[in-house]
Amino acid sequence: MITWPCQLLLFAFLLLSGPLAFADQANVFVYHRFNDSRYPTTNISPQNFRAHLDLLHKQEFTVLKLGKVVDMLQKGESLPQRCAVITVDDAYHSFLTDGWPLLKQYNYPATLFVSTDTVGGGDYLSWQEIKALQGEGVEIGNHSASHAYMLDRLTAESDADWRARVLEDIRRSQDAFEKYLGLPAKLFAFPYGEFSPELVSLIKNSGFTAAFGQQSGVITGEQDFFSLPRFPVGSAYTSLSEFRSKLFMKSLSVHIVSPDSTVIKGENPPKLRFYLSSKEVDSSSLRCFVPGPSDCLVKEVNGEDGLYEAVALQPIVGRRSKYTLTASDVSGKSWYWFSQLWVRQIAGEGMVTD
Repeated sequence: MITWPCQLLLFAFLLLSGPLAFADQANVFVYHRFNDSRYPTTNISPQNFRAHLDLLHKQEFTVLKLGKVVDMLQKGESLPQRCAVITVDDAYHSFLTDGWPLLKQYNYPATLFVSTDTVGGGDYLSWQEIKALQGEGVEIGNHSASHAYMLDRLTAESDADWRARVLEDIRRSQDAFEKYLGLPAKLFAFPYGEFSPELVSLIKNSGFTAAFGQQSGVITGEQDFFSLPRFPVGSAYTSLSEFRSKLFMKSLSVHIVSPDSTVIKGENPPKLRFYLSSKEVDSSSLRCFVPGPSDCLVKEVNGEDGLYEAVALQPIVGRRSKYTLTASDVSGKSWYWFSQLWVRQIAGEGMVTD
């Protein structure tokens, strides 16, 4: 059986001959640690990171701050034809010592998402260092105060109490940004990339302009600005071939019919029903992938013109997973990508509901 990473890596070779210019979309990448081999799942080596930046430069991509991309899309303005964004979560010290220096060599901006409770502790940047980075042009976003599993309920916690606790976390983080950086953050990145409709609603009503997960995908102006995708970079996904395959991917536009939440509430594996909205896509090339050893099948629902159903062949295991849908255009040279996040409750953890 071809494994999940190998299946997706095949797209890299197909993309080599594909078009290099995509209008009104941004391919956003999320990094965590730099040159810190103690944590391989979230680390990237300086050699690989430099290779990523060099590819952006050679392929003449415009690298923008995330807030600029959001602002342009919300105003209906056209993005550069080759547009990419570098984001970094958690504000580890290695960004200052090993990530930012390389970005400055290429004159590329970055957006740094900070969890305020951890600032100044352990491997994390201090407020003084974050303020200095801000002064050098690094955009600062909110990654919550506690970096907790925000979907989880405490024992016997009501929905109202959960909402109050989440809102207090957000308020505490925004107060810290105002105190140490002079203004609250406009962008929010969900801790662990986890979100649900109710959490999205809380973030939307807290004064942010956009929010981001870690489900892989390409950003366009047609999407919900409070559950926007980013391509995670770490572990086996730091190679140049992996980066290139994501860099030249297009957004697969889908309209989800069901379920109405990312949280798995009963049926496992979940069934994802959707309509394809991308007219240029060859529907016969539509494929579904799921991380791990399981396969994922996608098929058109009988009697429902244009309605598709994707489902894994085995139950989702672990706390988080996703279905990744891919399809090509009729030429087979351009590939499109969409990922659906799944979050499930695990015994011994807080209650995940929405």
